Amino acid sequence: ALKGCFLQGRSTVRPAMKRRPRKDCCYLTATTPQSHAIVRDSLHLSPVNSGAITGTGPRYCPSIEDKVVRFADRDSHRIFLEPEGLDTHEIYPNGISTALPFEAQVDLVHSIPGLQNARLTRAGYAVEYDYYDPRSLTPDLAVSGIEGLFFAGQINGTTGYEEAAAQGLLAGANAALQALGREPWWPTREQSYLGVMVDDLTTAGVLEPYRMFTSRAEFRLRLREDNADLRLTQIGRELGLVGSKRWQSFCAHRELIDKEMSRLDELRVNEQGRTSGLNSARQSASSWLRRPEAKYTALPDQALRDRRAIAEIEARCKYAGLISRQTSEVLRQQALTDLRLPDDMCLNEIYGLSNEAKEKLLTHKPATLGQASRISGITPAAIALLHMYLAKTRRA
Repeated sequence: ALKGCFLQGRSTVRPAMKRRPRKDCCYLTATTPQSHAIVRDSLHLSPVNSGAITGTGPRYCPSIEDKVVRFADRDSHRIFLEPEGLDTHEIYPNGISTALPFEAQVDLVHSIPGLQNARLTRAGYAVEYDYYDPRSLTPDLAVSGIEGLFFAGQINGTTGYEEAAAQGLLAGANAALQALGREPWWPTREQSYLGVMVDDLTTAGVLEPYRMFTSRAEFRLRLREDNADLRLTQIGRELGLVGSKRWQSFCAHRELIDKEMSRLDELRVNEQGRTSGLNSARQSASSWLRRPEAKYTALPDQALRDRRAIAEIEARCKYAGLISRQTSEVLRQQALTDLRLPDDMCLNEIYGLSNEAKEKLLTHKPATLGQASRISGITPAAIALLHMYLAKTRRA
């Protein structure tokens, strides 16, 4: 984990405007050839480059040392100067996280345009941390074999504040469920990005600090930020995480969208989205909204004024075909994903299962057939054998 230094600067906060949050400016600068020379001359003193720290660093947050070494052909790298808050004079130079000695850091900062007179209030530093193999966790983030112990955050091999916060929510909820004597819960891959992350961690493990990206999700068209409340609020209510006020607001929002979708399915419009002068084949307003250029605000008798509801309706209509195909794929995969593997399953009883497959299943201990299918080295033939074994067990 690498942290950048902090600088002292002058705040330019303007008086708060009515109904608007206070804001401050960020600024853009860049390193210079002189900056890179300072880094190269001090590389042997950096614990990351000298070998004193051997852990794998985060791929997507490289230090300035890594940038200078890996991109030697570059003359400069962008630096974003970000105020640490509205009531502080500290500026964070985003882009020069470093573990160089303090004197080298001072020289590096002073070589950057606009920072010639900056004063370092806190130096950058490097920390080598270990992690618990997340494959030894169950999907509710409980530690296998130790009742009541849940892990969340960097200890599971992740990096990033959002990843840690999401795991903390899931682990905390399941700790509470266990204390209440209720069944554990965790999201699936098609329900949320948290479900994707937890499944990746507990099934495949990590070789470097893990970050959650939209590209990791197979069904990201369904996992939009504008429909997160529609996907997860009811689940949160059932788990006791959503209060009455928020639940009532959500129900009203959901009902508003459902009613308007039903109305648009019945409303017939012409090619211009109008109800008058229909002299050609009629189509529903929801079908008309599938056109890229079509807007809800162009329809007659608009029943909605809420921008969030309008955005959700337009997204449902425009992506209806793709979402339908993804839904079919989700249902097909759920037939396998939801099949739980018994804890006492005797792998030696499964005729034809290779020793490699047995070894990987014993190592990873997948909870479901879907998790087993995503383990590296588990072939479709092995999944078919497990499926037949489960079917035979159920009949017995």
